[in-house]
Amino acid sequence: MTIVNNVIPCNPNASGEVRAVLNYLSDLSGKGIITGQHTQTTVQKELRYIEDVTGKLPALCGFELLAYSPNINYEDSTEACLLEVEENKNTLDNAWDWVLNKKGLATFTWHWFSPFGSRDKGFYAENTTFDASRAIIEGTEEYKAMLSDMDVMGGILKEFEVKNVPILWRPFHESEGTWFWWGSKGPEVAKQLYRIMYDRYTNVHKLKNLIWVWNSPLPEGYVGDDVADVISRDLYPPKYQHTDLNKEYDELVQITPTPKPVALGEIGVIPSIQQLSETKIPWLWFMIWSNDFCTTEEWTTKEELYKAYNHDYAITLDKLPKLY
Repeated sequence: MTIVNNVIPCNPNASGEVRAVLNYLSDLSGKGIITGQHTQTTVQKELRYIEDVTGKLPALCGFELLAYSPNINYEDSTEACLLEVEENKNTLDNAWDWVLNKKGLATFTWHWFSPFGSRDKGFYAENTTFDASRAIIEGTEEYKAMLSDMDVMGGILKEFEVKNVPILWRPFHESEGTWFWWGSKGPEVAKQLYRIMYDRYTNVHKLKNLIWVWNSPLPEGYVGDDVADVISRDLYPPKYQHTDLNKEYDELVQITPTPKPVALGEIGVIPSIQQLSETKIPWLWFMIWSNDFCTTEEWTTKEELYKAYNHDYAITLDKLPKLY
């Protein structure tokens, strides 16, 4: 187990707000865990449920950017896909309210509908002909289309920089799997896609407000210490299995010998905050996934949720210091 100290942003030009968040994470390591919740619709029923059950709000809110993908194929999509997109539209309004008014931490997830060749939920590899292995080759049509999409999202992220808002940015998530187009050609391709984005956003768009979160436990796919501030993984344990996830932590930190902040990018059940307070496994945040993972007792009981959010070790919104 490694306690992280003196975190230096991978972007040497990172904003003061990014540095403040990273310093906070460094100080928190092994002393507490930030509560987090993903929301993928503008209704944000997850936050209402948590507040009703626990009397608290998470310190970290996750926002889904799938509806901001520039190349959604509306003509060849199922009703389920169209509903998901429709319910996600304008979710950035929620994000702005969260960061400007509630002063919570924000993390963005982008289920990126592929730059071309997609139908239905085009972020899934099975629903697109887009070849990620060609997108890493400069000059190809895939490369040009990918950069065009990146530039659209870069413009969105720039608006947060203008307001001095740091974002925990977790692109190309779950690239250890082949279910998304960015992971479909293997971890080396996914690694290169991420590095292209890092270069584009850091050196072309000059974004200084991003905290770069890598999201895969594969050592052979690790993007490198020079482009990652935080390492994370997604986990979906069995229902009602609340532990400190020690084994999964040990696996993740093997991807680099460098001490890095470590997080649960997504999880289906709430970790055991009581166990974490005893073992001090330094997960810095968790983010429960949306819908039934949060708003029902199918995965976590109300009693367990209440105990977690009201534990001294849990950092809820009311305990979060002003970081930006």
